[in-house]
Formats: sequence, structure tokens, C-alpha cells
Amino acid sequence: METRIASVSWSKAEERDPNKTYNPLTISELEAFAPGFPWKQFLTEALLASTEQVIVLEKSAFPKIAAIFAATPIATLQAWLALAIVDNAGFYLSKPFADADFQFRRKTLFGQPKRSARWKRAIYAVSGGDCSEECFGTMGWAVGQLYVERYFSPETKAKVEALVANLKAAFRARLEHLDWISPETKAEALKKLETYLIKVGYPKKPRDYSNLAIRDDDLVGDVRRAAEADWAFEVGRLQKPVDRDDWVMTPQTDDAWNGPALRDIAFPAAILQAPYFDPAADPAVNYGGIGAIIGHEMIHGFDDQGRKIDAAGVLRDWWTQEDASIFETRAAMLGAQFAAFEPVPGSHINPQLTMDENIADLGGLVIALDAYHLSLQGAPAPVIDGYTGDQRFFLAYAQSCRGKLRDEALRDQLVSDYHSPRRFRVDGVVPNIDAWYQAFDVKPGDKLYLSPDKRVAIW
Repeated sequence: METRIASVSWSKAEERDPNKTYNPLTISELEAFAPGFPWKQFLTEALLASTEQVIVLEKSAFPKIAAIFAATPIATLQAWLALAIVDNAGFYLSKPFADADFQFRRKTLFGQPKRSARWKRAIYAVSGGDCSEECFGTMGWAVGQLYVERYFSPETKAKVEALVANLKAAFRARLEHLDWISPETKAEALKKLETYLIKVGYPKKPRDYSNLAIRDDDLVGDVRRAAEADWAFEVGRLQKPVDRDDWVMTPQTDDAWNGPALRDIAFPAAILQAPYFDPAADPAVNYGGIGAIIGHEMIHGFDDQGRKIDAAGVLRDWWTQEDASIFETRAAMLGAQFAAFEPVPGSHINPQLTMDENIADLGGLVIALDAYHLSLQGAPAPVIDGYTGDQRFFLAYAQSCRGKLRDEALRDQLVSDYHSPRRFRVDGVVPNIDAWYQAFDVKPGDKLYLSPDKRVAIW
């Protein structure tokens, strides 16, 4: 059954296009469009009985998936649901279940040889975040408050916010001086940049867990009740005004995000740590680390998909036809560079899957370098330990991308992750930046050298 569903579902690359995935339908239209599935009952059970409209993402797949459900014997559906319940609970169940869950989910699929330490699993189970096994955070926002109190001072927040301001100023200046887009498109781009809401560290308001019942003798029940509380929180906001102060990621999440429709960008406290950011570090290192990430998230509003959303968060084409054509040509050049990379034998990077992240990596690093130069206020960058400011900037970027993956996990990433593998987020980016050649005196014949006509510049 799952194989049949997978065979009619969209690929990860197809799911990226907002023009294809934004398909609003009333419930009556949905029932007529994809008959064979009890949509009203499904929505009622999900506490969405009053919903009048839904957004269908994989539109062409929905009628086919509904037909598969309608044609599947009841006994198969019951077995499938029973498996789903046990599978989702496996991480929290007794040893036979937990071991089976690990053997398949982590060892077989990703090559992880042994389970992570019990204390780590316990923290992940409560907190969420970058879990090495199939677990879900239950009280992540409460843990986030504790994390911020211990690891993220007001002084650090202020320093990051100052760095953010420099990044935004550098991006604005870069947009103002771009020579390949028309004044009309440039004006819309600048207008969009000014609507960005950039959040640093943690949400303004804590999450209320006072109605969540936690029992010492019912771990699976605790997880289920926490999930139900989270869902009820989200459903309760549906008919209310949009809360632009809301956060998607908890403070202890080592990641960042860009919300296209709201033009909000957030940097949780956990990513504002070394090696990305250190309040006592050399500015070149901070701009090469967290600066590149901040720039990356800013660029997402202008990547191959983000550029289709305007300053009001509306899915609208605000580009001239000529500008859009130039953008697509440059993006295709970048895609061809990444397609040539073969992280594991027989498996290349898919540029259709990773295009927006590759564009954001390239543009983000360029903006961060501009911002670092801006921070110097006209003074020459100091030489430290024999390295110039630009050298330290690029070295910090490379160091921030370090990491290890087993081949099994790498193969999975190549077909399921929108990001290119870490090594190629460096090797695929810096050869397109002229300042990198100047910083390290890179010449023809050197590794990664690209002739000037092969280098891609978008933002």
C-alpha cells in the first residue's frame, strides 16, 4: 500500500514550487476532486470540522491517493494503522520495540552502528531538536526557556542583532548596485527586504504547559498528550490574526529558518554558539560563520522559489520577463556546477532538489563578506596569526560547514534533503566568489579554480 502511494506522489524536487503547491479548495471541491476518502470525517477527527478551505499541495496526486485508500481492503488499512501507531511509539516503548525501531530506522537506513547514549535520548525526547533517532520533542518550548537562561545572555543577543543590522544594510546596498535587474524589479526587491522581520534567540512569549498532564508511569501517554496539546494550540489559532512574533523552531534548535509568506527570519539561540558565533571572537570569524547563515536566510526570500512571493507575502510574479530570464540562466549555471559533484560513487547532487539552498549559500556568503567589510568602517582589517581578514572569513565559513556522514546517510541526503552535503556547500560556493581568489591567490590549475566566465553571481 505504501509503495502504491509513493508511486503516485510527487518527488521532493516537485514539492518545491509554490506555484504548483498552492491549490486552495473548499471541502466540497476537495470531496469532488478526490473522491473515495472520507474527508469530512478526517477533518472532524483532526479538530478541523469548521474548516471551510484547505490548501492541497500535491494536487495531481490527491485523486490517485484517495483512490488507493478506497480500493485497499479494510484489513490492510487496519494493519497499516496499527503499524503506524507502534512505529511512531517505538522509540518510547520497551527494549524489544525500541531495538527494532533502531535496527530499521537508524542502522539499516543510515548506517548508525549503535544507539545514542540514554541521557541523550532522554533529552531529545523532552526537548526535540537534532535527534539521532526517531524521536519527537514533547515540551521543547519549556526546555528552550531553560536553555536561554543558561546559554544565551542579553549581551550576546545585542551583538547578534548588531551583526544582523549590518547584514541587512549590506544586502540593501548590494541590491541597489546590482547591474542585471531593471529599476522596476529592483524597487520591488528593496521593498520586500524592508518588510523582513528578523528574530534572534527566542520568542517573546513563553508557551503555556499548565494544562499538560505528565505522568511518571506513562511515557507513551505523555508523548501523545504533548502532541495533542501542540495540535490544539495550532488549531486554536486558525481563525485568529496572524501572530508575527510566533516561532517555528525552539531556542535550543541548531538551525534557522525563513518564512516566505510572513517574510520572517529567525535564528534560535542554539545556532548562535561556536563555531557559528562567539561574542568574544574576531569579527571576521563571526561574519564567516553566523554571518553567512544570516545572509543565507535573507537570500531565501530571493531564491528560485522565494522570488515568486512579493513584499506582502503574496504569490505573485513581480519580475520583468527579461530579469526573470537572466535569473533563470544564472541559476541554471549554478545548478550545472553542483550536478557535477558526486559525493558518493554513482550518486550526484540533484540541482533541482537543492537549487534554493545552493543559491542561498552563495548569496549569503557574498552578503556576509560585504557586511564584514562594512563593519570595519573604512579601517584596514588586522592580520592575525598571519591571516588577513578575508582569509579568516573564508576559513571560518569552511569550519562552520564541517561535519561527518556515513555513506548510507549521505545517499539518503542526496535524494531527500534540500541542502547539498556539507563539503559541497563550501567547494560549490567559494569558487564563484572573486574575493576568495584574491584572498588565497588562487590561480589557474589550482583545485576548485573556475575561470571568470564560469563563475556565477546572482545576488
